[in-house]
This record gives sequence, C-alpha cells and structure tokens, in this order.
Amino acid sequence: MSFEGKYNAKSPAVKRLMREAQELCDATEEYCAYPLDDNLFEWHFTVQGPPSTDFEGGVYHGRILLPPEYPMKPPNIILLTPNGRFETNKKICLSISGHHPETWQPSWSIRTALLALIAFMPTPGSGTIGALDYSTEERQKLAKKSLNWQCETCGCKVVNLLSTNSVKKPITEEEQTMLKTIALKADDSPTSDTLFTDSNAESVSESEIRHRNVETNSSENVDRQQSDIIIVPLETMSSSNDLFWSILIASLVSAIIILILRRLFLV
Repeated sequence: MSFEGKYNAKSPAVKRLMREAQELCDATEEYCAYPLDDNLFEWHFTVQGPPSTDFEGGVYHGRILLPPEYPMKPPNIILLTPNGRFETNKKICLSISGHHPETWQPSWSIRTALLALIAFMPTPGSGTIGALDYSTEERQKLAKKSLNWQCETCGCKVVNLLSTNSVKKPITEEEQTMLKTIALKADDSPTSDTLFTDSNAESVSESEIRHRNVETNSSENVDRQQSDIIIVPLETMSSSNDLFWSILIASLVSAIIILILRRLFLV
C-alpha cells in the first residue's frame, strides 16, 4: 500500500504511522495489524486468543482509530468479533486507550496496544466501559465461532490473516513494564477527591468539605461580628450611665454646698 502524496510527509503522526506500518507489515501467529488502503489513521487488527484462558483457540478482529495528534494522544480500540469479554463495535476502556489520555505515553505504539489487549482479555470486566463477563462456556463457544468470522472490510476470514510460520516478536523490557502497570479503568470508579462515605453511602468530596468549612468559617465570623456589635453598644451604654450618675451626683453635691453657704451668710 502506498500513501505517498495523500498525506503530509512532514507530519509527526504520518511519519510515526508509516514507520509502524513498515514494522508490522509481517503478520505473526499472535497478531497482525495494518492501515486501511484509503485511511492511514484507521487500522484493522487480528489477535490470537491468549493460551490457557477461556479465549484459547479464538481469533479476534477489530479496529484501531488513531487521532491526528498521534503519538501524543492515544488510539481508540474497537473489537468487531463477538468474544464475551468486550462489547463489539464499542470503544474499549483501557488505560492505553482514548478513554484515559492521562495515562498514555508517546513511546507506546500500536503493537503495545495489541499486547495490552491480549493481556487483559482474561481479566474480570469489573463494570468498565465496554466490558462483558460471559461464562467460560459461552466464551469458548464464541472462540470456536470466531474461526469462521469474516470482516466485511477486509473481505476474508480473519483466521487467515495470522501467520503460522512467523514466530512472535519477543516482548521488550519497556513493553513488559507497561503490561505490569497498565490497568483497566472503571467508568464509575470514585474520584480522587472522595474522602469518606457515611452510613447512607453518600460520598463526601474534598471540595464539598472545603465548601462546608468556608460556610462554617463565614458563619463563625458573622456570629463574632454580631457579638462584637452587641458588646460595643453595651459598653457604650455603661459608660454613658456612669457619666450621667457622676454629673448628677456632682450637681447634687454642688446644690447642697450652695444651700449651706446661703444659710451661713444669711445668718
């Protein structure tokens, strides 16, 4: 396939995808991936079900949708083959997918995404976006049916897209570290702000607590100001009363002295 003249060759995303297309041009027994003939930013992939799991023997096909900002932003991964672990035609919630751009690293690649998908197929769904928790029997039935599944876009049975002769490429140390740290993200997982839950199972967040503290402090300030306003008039009234009685007593004393002096002089 050739994309010359169709895309800006200087674009970081185009450069990266062209390089990855070259690296992944040969299918292995474990996976294969390639861009569509008319769209470098949409890839189709096929992965072998991980051995010693409910998916052993199955072959699963899907799409990878890459943003124009790739590899600075993560791809979206969609499975097309019924499998009993991920919903079909729905973006999978992986910390390596577009659902969680905060955990994506530009050094990761399409191969990394495929390895992560294979690694997490046997894990519990735990209510994540696009997750299913079918029984072992149901998944094994779907694994057998997948061998006859055909992609309308690719036009052939997906089982024929994998190679039986090519040995899978060894996992690098960086990829091994990624597979140990990457995790499925639950859509309804509690946020980091949640601090505790009361007896009615109502979450109280840090922001709510801060808001309550502000309200409490404001209330305390208002009460303090009101008490100050009340105390000041009382103090003022007390001072006024003391002054009044002082003047009154002084006036009475002065009047008594004047009366005494008048009597003395009149006599």
